[in-house]
Amino acid sequence: MTTIKIGSRKSKLAMWQTETVARMLNEQGMETVISSMETTGDKILNVSIAKIGSKGVFTEELEVQLQSGDTDIAVHSAKDMQSILPPGFGLIAFTEREKVNDVLLALDTNLNLDDPAQTICIGTSSVRRIALLKHYYPHVQTVEMRGNLQTRIQKMRDGACDALMLAYAGVKRMEYEEMIVKIFSENEFVPPVGQGCIAIECSDGLAAEKKAMVRKCLNNPDSEACLLAERAYLRKLEGGCSIPAFGLAVLDNDVLTLTVGLASLDGTTILRKTEQAPRQDAEQLGARLGNYILDNGGREMLAEIRRCQG
Repeated sequence: MTTIKIGSRKSKLAMWQTETVARMLNEQGMETVISSMETTGDKILNVSIAKIGSKGVFTEELEVQLQSGDTDIAVHSAKDMQSILPPGFGLIAFTEREKVNDVLLALDTNLNLDDPAQTICIGTSSVRRIALLKHYYPHVQTVEMRGNLQTRIQKMRDGACDALMLAYAGVKRMEYEEMIVKIFSENEFVPPVGQGCIAIECSDGLAAEKKAMVRKCLNNPDSEACLLAERAYLRKLEGGCSIPAFGLAVLDNDVLTLTVGLASLDGTTILRKTEQAPRQDAEQLGARLGNYILDNGGREMLAEIRRCQG
């Protein structure tokens, strides 16, 4: 019987994702062994991702295991993956996607973002969410909030903020849905590339037979088409989770609709573009929209963002 060795981060959410993947492999007759670890992004919680540097803060240590053969695959939140992987690595599967929206969690069910009279402080570590909040809700304050979901909720209980802005997928998977006080429209708060999807990474050295078995078991073709388009867009921007970029592809009858954009750090300017293409042209669509954003103010905006982030 084939055994698949799986690498994962140690957080409860990462382990939920990994155990879900393991169960899918088990159901297809494969044995699994899970190896979990803390990554750089898990250990350094007092500095924003933008300041740590976005390249591989959640993936680098897992890639060392893949390269050495200690693990066969690594399980990631697709939104945490850098747009350009290091040489020798690839993403071979994307699971069925969860609802993609951002949500607001709060202890006070009467909290109302639409009331400018309410002084509200939102905890988030995302430069995209901060920029979009500044644009749509300029009266709201934000505070840097890192750590796993349970840690953030405890910080909120301790008074560090009034609410948390998070991805619906993680909130659902950790069973905190009853704390949701607002679901943000994906048309205004367009999610980051990959949100709601689990990505499977391996090294180029993984045996072709194992790679094919894992892909056949785990890959959702519709998710893959959407993620290929979104990631091609982000690759053009040479971006990761340290820039306020967004991208969401939706598939309908083999036609992809891709909405992408980039916000200034202060939220005053938002570049946005939507186009359609056949699913087989997913990567060309993403690259084309990436070039459009760069050529229509994005290049200058990115230079300013990177200058501010130092």
